[in-house]
Amino acid sequence: MASLQFLAMAAALASGSPAPAAPNPFAQPSTLPYEAPPFDRITDADYQPAIEAGITDSLAEVRRIADNPAPPTFDNTIVAMERQGQMLSRAQLAFGQVTQANTNPTLQKAQVALGPKLAAYTDAVYLDPKLFARVKALYDARASLKLDQEQSMLLEEDYKRFVRAGAQLSPEDQAKLRALNKQISSLGIAFRQKLLAATKAGALVLPDKARLAGLNDAETDAAARDARDRGLTGQYVLALQNTTSQPAIQSLTDRATRHALFDQSWTRAEKGDANDTREVIAELIQLRTQKANLLGFKTWADYSLDDQMARTAQTAKDFMNALDAPTAAEQGREAADVQAAIDADHGGFKLKPWDWELYAEKVRKAKYDLDENQTKPYLEIWTVLENGVFYAANQMYGLTFKRRTDIPTFQSDIRVYEVFDADKTPLGLAYFDYWKRDNKAGGAWMNSFVRQSKLFGTRPVISNTANFTKPAPGQPALITFEDVRTMFHEFGHGLHGLFASQTYPSLSGTAVARDFVEFPSQFNEHWALEPRVLAHYAKHYQTGAPMPQALVDKIKRADRFGQGFSFGELLAAAQLDMAWHSLPGDAPKQDVDAFEAKALGATGLDITDVPPRYRSSYFSHIWGSGYAAGYYAYIWTDMLQQNVYDWFEAHGGMTRANGQRFRDLVLSRGHTEDYNEMFRNMVGHAPEVAPLLVKRGLNGG
Repeated sequence: MASLQFLAMAAALASGSPAPAAPNPFAQPSTLPYEAPPFDRITDADYQPAIEAGITDSLAEVRRIADNPAPPTFDNTIVAMERQGQMLSRAQLAFGQVTQANTNPTLQKAQVALGPKLAAYTDAVYLDPKLFARVKALYDARASLKLDQEQSMLLEEDYKRFVRAGAQLSPEDQAKLRALNKQISSLGIAFRQKLLAATKAGALVLPDKARLAGLNDAETDAAARDARDRGLTGQYVLALQNTTSQPAIQSLTDRATRHALFDQSWTRAEKGDANDTREVIAELIQLRTQKANLLGFKTWADYSLDDQMARTAQTAKDFMNALDAPTAAEQGREAADVQAAIDADHGGFKLKPWDWELYAEKVRKAKYDLDENQTKPYLEIWTVLENGVFYAANQMYGLTFKRRTDIPTFQSDIRVYEVFDADKTPLGLAYFDYWKRDNKAGGAWMNSFVRQSKLFGTRPVISNTANFTKPAPGQPALITFEDVRTMFHEFGHGLHGLFASQTYPSLSGTAVARDFVEFPSQFNEHWALEPRVLAHYAKHYQTGAPMPQALVDKIKRADRFGQGFSFGELLAAAQLDMAWHSLPGDAPKQDVDAFEAKALGATGLDITDVPPRYRSSYFSHIWGSGYAAGYYAYIWTDMLQQNVYDWFEAHGGMTRANGQRFRDLVLSRGHTEDYNEMFRNMVGHAPEVAPLLVKRGLNGG
């Protein structure tokens, strides 16, 4: 029966689209350095046929593994599974990044067509009884196989993947699961595409420059440029980023403009039009819950956390619930300070979310005499990258970097650097795509174009993507200190990928649990304020003068300012995510707005003044990406990294020896050992929440 399913699927794919007229650029490994994608030869029309051909080839390879008459061995089954599907992997890694960072109607159409096919492909592999029987036989005999640590982990993870994919279900239930997977995939794509369109359409259009009072010349010029790009010459456009709060709200002095911008952000995907995401959300959570139930779990959260570091949904909930009260207390203190600033300014109004950041900035200036506009001239983006992010990696790990202008990219703004290890041997490639575009998903992320693997002899090719405001032509590329943190954060992910040292690609680098993968990235943020690193990159873009020590001191003193707001919006979003994915199977279809209000109200956080970082309707992490019931991971990993940073501080701080230890015990390990053991090996104890509370200023001190 399995063979017939494989053949039927291959036939359907072959009839679904015409064969490419010319050799597909993904058919063979790239001849570029590090097998980087040949974007100079790849067209938008290449992705779909490449992925479909890759699926067909992979299914044929998997079929040979499953039908092998020889008894199962680690090599002829587990390693063979690692070897198969290379064309599909090459095409998917490039397609995934391009559709997120530079999409268009052709790519979106391909997404819609490929989603169900990829879901069916996964089911065809993991629901095949003959293949599972071979994996299970090896898993049951694992004690006698004499495997090394990485091989043992690969066998265990492969077995879990099959079980979590439904391999032990009855044929009838497997048929239900296949249908659910197709629907879930299609709805996830629909959400992403609706949200992208809603975010673009939600940009605030203003008729005159006076409405932009408070923005600097570069920001005003950028708003005029964005308007011209949309054919709105003579007007101004404030484009939306993915979060609830928008950067301009901190500077705009016209309250009506702040309010309008906040409302555009808050309701972007709730206009009752074709881009409204709420019906998709209501359907998607029901389907996810049905899938979890089918696989033996009460809720999607229970299913999702079963293979995470936290291990149970209740552990994650207890962790977050313990943070609600101290965060709410800090929110109350901050709200009083912000209202006092409004009153001192003779505002004559009660604090609203769109007022918070403008007046909190006034409080910060009063308390710490720190004006963000004073810091920007010292934060030119490429200087920050090369003399800050790269310099920290050199000081910690001995890495060096060389810009490559001969590596083709899919967008002209992208920069590429070759990375060399401490002994000068080539380590990998790193791409940097920093500027916001209307056809780019919001937020910041790291991805891989090529995964490290000793099995294939491949070295990592990674990419960092962000959504910073591109300066108008002729203007310097100055960024905020929060943008600097983002750059260090994403390159922390990059280091996790670059230092991968695994044999098997499915365990390599960042192929770890969600509540572990954000740990190296958040840890890397610390070096943005490390004195010798800051002194190396924070230099005036015109004069080259270092940032005055008095200004540096202000940044450091203000570092914990505003945690009630910044940590509160993050915690509220994580609680909202967990509430959605804790719905049981018998729950009725939800009214999205009502559910959200009830879930947030139950936290005890100051939701009135501090909105969640994401509302349900534009929470792309949980509806369009892989963070369903996993957004808590950002807070959980903040706890992990602060424990490790405290260890660094107690052992000499930023030294090559400490960097090598972190590389050896964490960054180079991928998913080759238990996460809790990996953590204990690094710091000598289990994770503790107290350092997180101290870091965030939520310990009452």
